Amino acid sequence: MNVKLLGIYLNDHLAGSRFGLDLAQRAARRNAGNPVGDYLSTLRVELEQDRTLLERVMRGLEVPKDRLKEGAAWAIAWMERLKPNGGGLLGYSPLSRVMDLEALCIGTRGRICMWRALERLAKTEARLAGIDFEACVERAEAQLKTLERLRLRASDTAFASESVAPGTSVPAR
Repeated sequence: MNVKLLGIYLNDHLAGSRFGLDLAQRAARRNAGNPVGDYLSTLRVELEQDRTLLERVMRGLEVPKDRLKEGAAWAIAWMERLKPNGGGLLGYSPLSRVMDLEALCIGTRGRICMWRALERLAKTEARLAGIDFEACVERAEAQLKTLERLRLRASDTAFASESVAPGTSVPAR
């Protein structure tokens, strides 16, 4: 096992988890009272659980945390808030919702890849024995399915020619 490369890989995912957690928390707050906010509140808890498991895997493999990468992820998440999405300087627009859900979809796809890679590594690495990576993959796939559904609805809303309430479908034409 190439511990150096695995350490870089796992720290990249740990940094990504920081970004994803911050994004899910902020987007849940900005979507409070609609289906997106409701789901993201639940997702945030699951993302915290995944991060805890990833930290456990890293400790078990004796991979130290890269604080610089985590700090950079936090800074990027903070700066991302300044990107205009049609809601004014600090506002939240229907496009913001689409972009947040899209970023969470991308991160979830990355977690699926990571869990699958670790599942394969567990076949030869005794320190990973007993971790149910298949369950991690299944949970992330279910999360992705829900995120994709919400993202498509958010896209319908954002790009509709008529105003549509968040979490609902485009009016019939």
